[in-house]
Amino acid sequence: MGLIADHIGVFGSGLRVSAEISACTFVLAALLGAVLAVCRISPVLPLRVFSRLYVAVLRSIPLLVLLTLFVFGLPEIGIVYSLQWTAVTAMSLYWAAFFCEVLRAGVRAVPRGQIEAARALGLGFGQTLRLVVLPQAARSIIQPAASLLIAVTLNSSLAAAVGVTQELTGQTELLDQQYAQPLVTFGAAAVAYVAIALCVGRLAGFLDRKMAVTR
Repeated sequence: MGLIADHIGVFGSGLRVSAEISACTFVLAALLGAVLAVCRISPVLPLRVFSRLYVAVLRSIPLLVLLTLFVFGLPEIGIVYSLQWTAVTAMSLYWAAFFCEVLRAGVRAVPRGQIEAARALGLGFGQTLRLVVLPQAARSIIQPAASLLIAVTLNSSLAAAVGVTQELTGQTELLDQQYAQPLVTFGAAAVAYVAIALCVGRLAGFLDRKMAVTR
């Protein structure tokens, strides 16, 4: 425990960077996933086909392979920016496919009769989506979205494998190389990840109960 106490600032810094990567990835993935979900249920056939192909392809690629492709492949075509943002970009594109499916499941949970009633009242596709479908879908995706956030946070550790040493796992590896105490260093990192997952899960449960009361 003395090693952890002596380097609490290092762990804190790594945890902050991991939180930044996870938050940016989740927000960008949610935005892109929402666009893909709208395309998936759009009456326009090319948009539906594009969204379906995107989800099928991205979900079939291991995240580490995609990260490696972006980190080492983009410089080959002249696209160079920070490793951290390269990792965020790759992970956002990857998790957007999963967020699309979460949103689509939420949309499918809305009773078909309500959508048909909205159309009968003269509401267009966009109005039906905004006024009828999305408000109800948002309630039903709280728990799945929280699970996705936990997955994003835990898998942000893969960024260390492609050179993002500032995040928690990367900082832990550096400490382990210096002190050769993997049980202590990686044990502390594991505890931090478990704490994050538990906090997100409890917050999601609270929000789910809150939304259930106001339905």
